Amino acid sequence: MEFDLYIAQPESATKALPAIFVAHAWDGLNAPIEAITQRVAQLEYVAVAVDVYGKGIRGDPMGENSHLINHLLEDRGLLQNRLQAGYAAIRTIETVDVTRIGAIGYCFGGLCVLDLARSVPEYLKGVVSFHGGLAGSGLRDTKPIEASILIEHGWDDPVAPAEDYLAFADEMDERQADWQAHIHGGAVHAFTFEGVNMPENGIQYHEAAARRSWKSMINFFDEVF
Repeated sequence: MEFDLYIAQPESATKALPAIFVAHAWDGLNAPIEAITQRVAQLEYVAVAVDVYGKGIRGDPMGENSHLINHLLEDRGLLQNRLQAGYAAIRTIETVDVTRIGAIGYCFGGLCVLDLARSVPEYLKGVVSFHGGLAGSGLRDTKPIEASILIEHGWDDPVAPAEDYLAFADEMDERQADWQAHIHGGAVHAFTFEGVNMPENGIQYHEAAARRSWKSMINFFDEVF
C-alpha cells in the first residue's frame, strides 16, 4: 500500500534543518493540512505532512469521516506502524537534520503524534497535540518516553473529556515522560480551525486559544531543538 507525503521547506534551505512531522486530522492529507504545513515551514523547519490513510484517500473537511479512522482506532498497532513508516520517510529527506525531529498533530492527528512518541523512535525530540485524542493505545508499551510532550487542550472538548486527560497524565508519569499541558478554558474540539462553528457538536474555533497554542508550540520547539 502506498502513502502520500507533502513537503514544505524554506526556499533558502541550504543545510540540514530540523523537521516537523505534521499529522492530519480525520479528513486526511488535504488542503487545510497542507496550509498548516506551509505555515510550519515558515518557521525555518522542513515540514512534512504524513498520510496514514493511503495514496489519494481523502475525507470531507466539513463532513463525517469516521469510516476513515475507525479501523485505525481499533488497531492502534497498525496505526503505529504507519506512523513509524512516515517517520522513517522523513529521515530520508536530504534537507532534514535526522537528529532533530518534532511532530505536531490536530484532532486525530494529535492522537497520532502521541502514539508516535509512545513508540519511542530515535531522535524524536518533541511532539505537540492540538485538541487531540488522549486515550491510551492499549499496546502496553513500558519503555520510557524520550520525546518531550506538549498538550494543547480545550477543557470543554467532548472528544477528550476530563477522565481521559487524567488517565493520560498517569500514563505519562508512569513512562517517565517530560510532559506539559496547556488547558484552554472555554475551548472545545477543533479550536484552532478557523471558520469551524458547530457548537452543538462540540466543535468551534476559539481565536485566543488558537493564537496562544501556536505561540506555545513555537516556544516548545525552540527549547527541544
